[in-house]
Amino acid sequence: MARKSEVYTWRVSSAMKASLEEAARNTNRSVARLLDEIVAERLDATGQTNEETDSQRRLHVRAARFAGRFSGTDPVRSERAKARVRARLTERRARVR
Repeated sequence: MARKSEVYTWRVSSAMKASLEEAARNTNRSVARLLDEIVAERLDATGQTNEETDSQRRLHVRAARFAGRFSGTDPVRSERAKARVRARLTERRARVR
């Protein structure tokens, strides 16, 4: 099994938690491992495992090329950003009134 690096949490009813714990105990597994297997089976059954993951990975790679980039010729643009944003918001609020 792949090394785990992410955390995902959700709330369940006390009856669901008890059912999960009992199922894990009956199959000699931890609740975490049981949940991993249940989710993996569900994703495989719907065909979303590799296809969705690959699609998301490609989208993230394409989007990362543009993250945090600004175009333009103003070398101190980032230093003026705060003032420019506030000025635009002030103009916008003035127009609404």
